[in-house]
Amino acid sequence: MSRRRLTMAVNVLAVSLLAAGSARALIVFDPNNYVQNVLTAARELQQINNQIVSLQNEAQMLVNQAKNLASLPYSSLQQLQSSIQRTQQLLAQAQRIAYDVQQIDRAFATGYAPATSSQSNSALIAGAHARWQNSVAALQDALRVQAGVVGNLDISRTQSAALVTSSQSASGALQATQAGNQILALQAQQLADLTATVAAQGRAQALETAQRAAAQDQGREQLRRFLTPGRGYQSSNVQMFH
Repeated sequence: MSRRRLTMAVNVLAVSLLAAGSARALIVFDPNNYVQNVLTAARELQQINNQIVSLQNEAQMLVNQAKNLASLPYSSLQQLQSSIQRTQQLLAQAQRIAYDVQQIDRAFATGYAPATSSQSNSALIAGAHARWQNSVAALQDALRVQAGVVGNLDISRTQSAALVTSSQSASGALQATQAGNQILALQAQQLADLTATVAAQGRAQALETAQRAAAQDQGREQLRRFLTPGRGYQSSNVQMFH
């Protein structure tokens, strides 16, 4: 083999090796595989982002639940109970004929019963005086209850403003519910005061009406006695001076 042919053979072999090396390099870098790897990594990253968002939502849900379970920091229960107790004490201090069914029955069976001919004039007068005292006492009790209710109005105004403010600034369902319940309790307290006022005023009016009815009946009895013929004038000896 000549030197020229040997050189050509070497060149051909080199070109073949370079071509084979280039072919092998193209096979190692697969574009499709690369794209699939990129898409897989993107999907995994999206899953991780979704998990992060889910954890954030769960954390926010726990925060909201904590707010919903948070108790209202303001309570008007003690003030409302005090107001109701004051009104109850005023009603319990009713004079003479109080708010007791048995006591009322006994009073109307005796002091307000129709006048009879067997009663003496002094007994009739004493009964009329006792009934007048009952009416005056009932009027005084009604005024005292009304004064107590008026005194509770300032407390009701303060509590109402505080509860409305607490309701508007409530951070959760429980706080809003508790504020609403306390507002209902305030309204119940005001209704109780109104009921007490009506009861006291009604008691005073009832006793005043009963007094007038008893006075009319007693007046008829006294008129009957005045018009009933008696023995007339009977002379008697009277010693005026020793």
